[in-house]
Amino acid sequence: MVVAIKVDNMSSTAKKQVAATTIALLGAVAFESGAAAEQALQKLTGAQIRAKIAGMELSDEVHWRELYERSGSLTSSSMGRKRTGKWRIEKDQLCVEFDKEPPAKCYEVWSSGKNVELRREGILPLQGVVGPPAAKARP
Repeated sequence: MVVAIKVDNMSSTAKKQVAATTIALLGAVAFESGAAAEQALQKLTGAQIRAKIAGMELSDEVHWRELYERSGSLTSSSMGRKRTGKWRIEKDQLCVEFDKEPPAKCYEVWSSGKNVELRREGILPLQGVVGPPAAKARP
């Protein structure tokens, strides 16, 4: 929707009111769209987390990827750095522990479709998509 308002003949006060109203409307639209996106994500239970990630890859599709083997093994590649470790479910959270970086870090898992957020108190959510493991390059 486009609204055109002629401001040439308006008083300074009227112009300020139009500007304030416009800013308020834009803010409301932005808040509503953000709230709708937030509502689309749902917190997963332990069983749902296992069903979502076991045997799958979580990735931002550019910089990093983590392969969650059904056996509980974890392989991570981030900006050329490779790490291995283990994953498990504890109290409806995904817990990951890399071999040389104990202790385990546990995250709530929120999901909508293939979009996933790993949330932990005190840090920004880790956002990615989950899907079948990427095909490995063949020699």
